[in-house]
Order: sequence, then C-alpha cells, then structure tokens
Amino acid sequence: MAKIRKVFVCSVCGTQTAKWMGRCPGCEGWNTFQEEVIYREDEREKESKSWRRDGDSRKAATPVPLAEVRPEERPRLQLPDGELGRVLGGGLVAGSLVLVGGQPGIGKSTLMLQVAMQLPERVLYVSGEESAAQIKMRADRLGLSNPDCYLLTETNTSHILRQARDLGPAFLVIDSIQTLSSPLLDSLPGSVTQIRESAGELQRFAKETGIPVILIGHINKEGNLAGPKLLEHIVDTVLSFEGDRHHAYRILRSLKNRFGSTDEMGIYEMRSSGLRPVSNPSELLISQTDEQLSGSAIAATIEGLRPMLIETQALVSTAVYGTPQRSATGFDLRRLHMLLAVLEKRGRFPLGQYDVFLNIAGGIRVNDPGIDLAIISSLLSSFQDIPLPANACFAGEVGLSGEIRAVHRIEQRIQEADRLGFKRFYLPKLNMKGLDISQYDIELRALSRVGELYDDLFRV
Repeated sequence: MAKIRKVFVCSVCGTQTAKWMGRCPGCEGWNTFQEEVIYREDEREKESKSWRRDGDSRKAATPVPLAEVRPEERPRLQLPDGELGRVLGGGLVAGSLVLVGGQPGIGKSTLMLQVAMQLPERVLYVSGEESAAQIKMRADRLGLSNPDCYLLTETNTSHILRQARDLGPAFLVIDSIQTLSSPLLDSLPGSVTQIRESAGELQRFAKETGIPVILIGHINKEGNLAGPKLLEHIVDTVLSFEGDRHHAYRILRSLKNRFGSTDEMGIYEMRSSGLRPVSNPSELLISQTDEQLSGSAIAATIEGLRPMLIETQALVSTAVYGTPQRSATGFDLRRLHMLLAVLEKRGRFPLGQYDVFLNIAGGIRVNDPGIDLAIISSLLSSFQDIPLPANACFAGEVGLSGEIRAVHRIEQRIQEADRLGFKRFYLPKLNMKGLDISQYDIELRALSRVGELYDDLFRV
C-alpha cells in the first residue's frame, strides 16, 4: 500500500513541520507554510532509480584514508564561450552541478542554448517550459546549427535521467529546475519539496556519472533565487545573470564556486542575433563622444582577473523641493553618502544642500572601492561645472579622513589606461612604492589627500 504523509513546508526557507504554524521558526516569516501531500510507493521508488544501470545495488561507502585517495585527472570541459568559461574558473568540471539564475527575459535560456549549439560535442538540452519546435525557432534566429545537440521536452526527472544515461552527453542543460517533478512526490512542480527532491536526484546523477549538469532557475520578486535555500547549498556553482532590459549589456557573476574564484565577471551584449561575449569591455563602457561635459570621469577598476575602464557620471544640482535627494545607479548608495560626507567635512564643499545623482555608464554594477577617486572627481566636476581632462583616468580609495588609500593591482590598471591611449593617471601616493615608472608612456600623478586632487584639477 502507498505510504501517505502530510507535511507543512515553509515556502521561503524550506523548514518542515508536522502541523501548520503561523510563524516559521527558521526564517521567522509569517504565513509561509504550505501543505504538501507526499505519496511514496515501491513502484515509484523503483522508477526513480531506473536510470542507474545496476539498479540500487551500489556498495555502501566506507572510510578511506585521505592519503590513499587518488585525485581524478579529468580535464575541464572547455566551452566555446570564453566569458562563461572564465566565470566558471576555466571550464566545466566533470560531475559539477551549476545553477544559473536571473530575471525573466534576461537571456538565460538563450545563453545556454548558444553554448549547447556551439560545443563540438554531444549535448542534451532539456526543456520543461518550451516545445522542441519553439526551441528550434530560437536556434534558427540565432543562426546556429549543431547535429550533436539533442532536445528533450520532459518534466519527469526519472525519464530525463534515463535518457541522459543512454545518450551520454558531454553535459546536460535543464530549463528549468522549477518545472521538474520527481515520481516520488505528488506535490505540484515548483513546490519546495519538488525542487529539493529534483535537485537531489540531479546531484546524484552528476556525481555518479561525471556528466556536468547546468540548471536554469527562476528568481522571486526580491531578486533572490526561487525555491528553498537548500538548492544553493546543493549545487557546486551559482551564477547570476544580471542586467537592465533597457540596456544592451548583460553581466554574468559568480556568487558561489567550489572550483574557482567568485570575483570573476562576464559581459555580454544583447543583439537580435543573440548574446555576444564582450572581450574588451573598456572600449564599450567609455563614452565615445568628442564633446567634453562636466561630471564625467574615467575609473580604472578590477573585476576578477580583468582590468577595465568604466565611466562614472555625476550630477550635482540645487535642491528644488527642500530635502536634497541622493540617487545612485550601479554603485552602493551608502558609500556615496560616505563620500559626500568626506567632501563636506574635509573639503568644505556645501554639498548637503544639493541634489546628487550618480550613474555608472553601461548599466553595470561595480563594488570596487578603487573607483572612489573617480567618483569624487566627477562630483567635484559637476559641482564646479568644469569638465575634467579628456585624457585623465583615476584609481584610488578614499578614506573617512580624506586620505587617498592604496588599491590592489595598480600595475594592471595603469597598463589598461595606457593601452587605451590615456595620457594622465591619478593614483594614491602609497602605490608609487616599488612601481617602475619607466615602463609606462602615461603620466602618473600621485595624491595623498582629496584637497590635492581638487588643486590639481581645478586650480591653475
């Protein structure tokens, strides 16, 4: 007979209880518990394990001394997309489980389909949201063709894993994890228990077969990955596909990576023919206009191992409605408040009575404190309504005392500015120690205080 079990699961954190509760003891959220009816039958258990060639006759694991464990020498699967490969840490690790999340319509499915169509190896693309004809239409729009790319429209995890075992692809794409359902459960697809069980089955499949699995996931209205938090703990890598649909650029960031750095970032340009990797973002994120306007400064930043130049734009205007406004796009608003307080206290600039708007051009978001000097320069330029030199670039962190602190990897920042034709580079004086000036064709101007920056830029 079937074993029937009812549990109440928190839709936010996945906490299970035997009875309904108004407040979740795990995340302390109110009215988040949902009833889940679980059926477990012997036949369903057999079906869920049918993808294993030996059924469930695996030997129980036994402890092994660490010194006797031999590391696997499997090379990473090199992807044709250099941006995705760098964010993953150099390619797909055998048996890894990767979760890609992002807003609806941002391009997650397009990105994964492009990778599947460009890889010269066998790939299985599973879709629970679209039919095979719809996926074919998108592939034709992208102008891609790959006879080794197989499509499967299925939501049952047992059928998917059985087909993947028989096909033996180089890697497996699941679009999306919220549409899958395990035969062990009778709850609706997308529920907490279904997502947890489906992800667990895919994890076991990836580890036992060595086939990398890429999951496409949804996000909720708060911008977090939908489903239980356990989903992010199960997978090896969590990638976030970000961007504004009103801008052409998309950002791929690594939030968790067991096999590489989480500081890497990939940049794509959305076109009618699909997503194009941007190998040189500096030339695209800098304004190409010949007219010099106030409030614009070029910052040299580091994203992972890649140096790039971005344009910071500031607008300082008189507060019309009494209370000054503060707005920042692509930059931490609290750090903007700190920089304004430094200019007010240390530089004696009366910015407290002005509206201040800050924007990072291109629609990207930067968390590097090394762009503080460029933001300070753009704020002063807009406040004085005097354009900055067109050939100047800035890198430096600003402290609460108005001092300009050293930043890491200054040599790569200078080299990137020199490569793009900049003639003047403002940097912290502390970074001049041990720096070989003779190898650069760019003028280096070292600063130690914010006041020195103002004197150099605006006082003749």
